[in-house]
Amino acid sequence: MFLGLGLIAPLAPLAAAAPAAAAVAPLAGPVVAAAKKDPFSKFSVSVSYNKATKRGGKITYYIKAKNLGPYDADYFGIGGFVPKGVVPTLKWGGPKGTQCVWEGQVFLCMPRYQVPVGGTTWLNFQLTLKKDTKGSANAKLGVVAYDLPTGAEDLDQEELARMGLKGHLYMKNTRTKIVWPQKKRRTGSGTYTPPPPPPPPKWNPPSPTRVERNEKKDT
Repeated sequence: MFLGLGLIAPLAPLAAAAPAAAAVAPLAGPVVAAAKKDPFSKFSVSVSYNKATKRGGKITYYIKAKNLGPYDADYFGIGGFVPKGVVPTLKWGGPKGTQCVWEGQVFLCMPRYQVPVGGTTWLNFQLTLKKDTKGSANAKLGVVAYDLPTGAEDLDQEELARMGLKGHLYMKNTRTKIVWPQKKRRTGSGTYTPPPPPPPPKWNPPSPTRVERNEKKDT
């Protein structure tokens, strides 16, 4: 159905430093700085997520992507690079027929349909932090879209890799602050209770919610 982690895992060095619409390398080759031609499908991406959570708490992400054209998108993945220090099981929801794979920091899903110009796709998922994870939980999420030539829809993985497909990243950086459980403290006028973390964004996963387990133990 798709090239699995080969779509995005080799792009990690580029994703760490590149702008939202960076060009990416052929699937089996080194990362390059830019593609020579305009992408077949450009995406506008928005990501809603928790801005803060407690240690051992949950983070919910909602990704929405719109195809700006100039052509319909028929070969793309939605997801990206999730934070380190999370429990290796997550819950996710997406359009009917979506399939996902999660290995290391890469969580990538492929909807099994074409997104026309002006059309949208989406993905939501919820991670749980390990109790010893501190500081902040940083992610880079959005869409990786590949320029699939006409007539190549039925080619196998090896043939697509040999063709050296060009692709483009449309990603947003996110940062969730991990707050320590704070105790009540006394002040001159009485006891002060710190405000709770902001509520998580609204998340309405389809029924049943899918569960994905990381293929690597170290997350």
